Amino acid sequence: MSALRIPDIISKKRDGFELTEEEIESFVSKVVDKSFEGAQLGAMLMAIYLKHLNDAETTRLTRAITHSGIVLTWPHKWKGQIVDKHSTGGVGDKISLLLAPALAACGMKVPMISGRSLAHTGGTLDKLESIPGFRVHLTHQEMTDILETVGCFIAGQTDDIVPADKIMYASRDVTGTVSNLGLITGSIISKKAAESLDALVLDVKTGKAAIIQDEKLARELATQMV
Repeated sequence: MSALRIPDIISKKRDGFELTEEEIESFVSKVVDKSFEGAQLGAMLMAIYLKHLNDAETTRLTRAITHSGIVLTWPHKWKGQIVDKHSTGGVGDKISLLLAPALAACGMKVPMISGRSLAHTGGTLDKLESIPGFRVHLTHQEMTDILETVGCFIAGQTDDIVPADKIMYASRDVTGTVSNLGLITGSIISKKAAESLDALVLDVKTGKAAIIQDEKLARELATQMV
């Protein structure tokens, strides 16, 4: 995998060819270890944005991002109780702030790994950080302790949990590559897969204020994520 050259991976996607599992894993690992320079990451994201990912590539990317860090584990006694909801944002994106504690009150465990502002949408983490003293970076042990005592938390990606998504998410925001279906799917589903959930609700938005404004594309995104 180390023999793969960064410019070759970028060029292959730029020219519209399918990336292999090895190439995508190499790309993601180089994002995490920062072998991909800022300009190269931007070029790669733009190549994906313009040429798109097919279903196989999207699956490979999602898997690679998920395993770029640890996959969370929970006590066996919680089996069947670990649930979450994720919204694509832009319209009514304050639901998480209400739904997580409501589900916890019903006996569920809600390990919600959320995101920051993306494009024009306000990020859940940014909203929460406006509360003095609120921390969005939690260790695995802190997450477990909070689920045991409170039943829910909302936290962000860390250097241990989907670190590749943390880097790519921020880069997409500044390179005009937010609204690509493959990149959206990889970002959302990798976070949810790392949570080791028993059930997940996906809230796919469409409309003038949404990231995906076209209803047909929003339906495609929903199908792709499922």
